[in-house]
Order: sequence, then structure tokens, then C-alpha cells
Amino acid sequence: MTLERLPAYAPELNPVELLWSAIKARELANFTGGHVADAAERGIHRICSDQHLPWAFLTHTTLTIHPQTPQN
Repeated sequence: MTLERLPAYAPELNPVELLWSAIKARELANFTGGHVADAAERGIHRICSDQHLPWAFLTHTTLTIHPQTPQN
């Protein structure tokens, strides 16, 4: 097991922050009413329908998804 120390708040290391940023820039931009949850859900579906975009959010964080096994 490897322990990684992260800053107290690091939005650049959180792929969910990138997801919400993308949704706010498109689906919630100039949002004037109605149901925010419906607009956010449309944004999540838009992002998930692109097979590369969710992985791009993870890649942008520069965190490793599958770290190398330590050598003994």
C-alpha cells in the first residue's frame, strides 16, 4: 500500500471538478430556470456518450489509475 499526501483542496486533482466545469460551461451556461438537475443530467449523458472525454478528465489530473507494483 502506498500513501499519497495531497493538498487539503486540490481541484486540479479531482476529475469530478473537471466534469462540473464542462457542464457549467455548456449545459448550465445562461441557464434561466427550469430544473437544474435535468440540465446537469443532460450534460453527464453528453460527456459519457463520448468514449474519450471522461478518460481525458482523469488524464488531466496526472494521477495514475493503475500504479506500478513496488519491487521487493
